[in-house]
Amino acid sequence: MKRLIDLMLALIMGLFLVPVILLIAGLVLILDGAPVFYVAERMQAPGRPFHLWKFRTMTPDIADRGVSGGDKARRITRSGRILRKLRLDELPQIWNVIRGDISFVGPRPPLRVYVEDYPDLYAQVLQSTPGITGLATLVFHRHEEWLLSACTTVEETDRVYRQRCIPRKAQLDLIYQRNQSVCYDLLLIWRTFAKVFLR
Repeated sequence: MKRLIDLMLALIMGLFLVPVILLIAGLVLILDGAPVFYVAERMQAPGRPFHLWKFRTMTPDIADRGVSGGDKARRITRSGRILRKLRLDELPQIWNVIRGDISFVGPRPPLRVYVEDYPDLYAQVLQSTPGITGLATLVFHRHEEWLLSACTTVEETDRVYRQRCIPRKAQLDLIYQRNQSVCYDLLLIWRTFAKVFLR
């Protein structure tokens, strides 16, 4: 049922969002140049990587690694600041939903390094299909941004993420997992839209 609802929502929303996605792609190309999209490896489950699609919001860096914190702030592009604030950079992930890589609702898909470093934790968390939004995203995302924005080095960002973000997000993801239902998913989707529009 969850997969069926994902497909129905993705196809319905896709009809309305294709012009928006094309417009944003054009603006990114004009303002910041190519590439328009950022494609990164994420984990669907332990041992199951996939490529997550987003609009590019930073200048490319071949040495890029880890989650985004204050150490990467200088790389955020002109269009990227707006896209990130409104979470429009995540619109291309509808393609990932159609492919079955992720769901609309679930834990955010983690980087391989964290799944490999915390195998027992992510074996539990990733029993739920990763999603574009979820309980942890709604409750903790702003606080996570605040914590990581104060970091000035890759090492500090990684340490703060491991010590203060991963445990809290996992706790919320497991609460979602225990209470997951179609109605709960629809409520979280609605709350995500409301939060974005209120911004």
